[in-house]
Amino acid sequence: MARRAIPVGLVIAAAAADGAGAHRLAFYALLLAVPAAAVAALEAFGYVLDDNRDHLHALLWTLVLGLLVAGAAVRAPEVTEGVVPGLGRSALLACLGVFCVQAAVSAAAELRRP
Repeated sequence: MARRAIPVGLVIAAAAADGAGAHRLAFYALLLAVPAAAVAALEAFGYVLDDNRDHLHALLWTLVLGLLVAGAAVRAPEVTEGVVPGLGRSALLACLGVFCVQAAVSAAAELRRP
């Protein structure tokens, strides 16, 4: 559970840093989120292989990982100039959206349990 919270926290920190105008800090938070999301994605795929369940979570973590890599790659050339390309901002917002979907799916699964 804690392994999944680290990339979420780093993406939220990156969004907050972008909002405050600290685009360099946001870039480094996204860069740190990439290996953390890779670990979470691998863990989710491990659960799929072990129990043959949670396919959606594994897919969503893979999507987050791809978005983080794309967002960090797009921001890298512009990090010294203090600007954020549109694709970098969109990738960050898409990650936040995927996290909301994951939270809704988890909440729905908990509500269905007796």
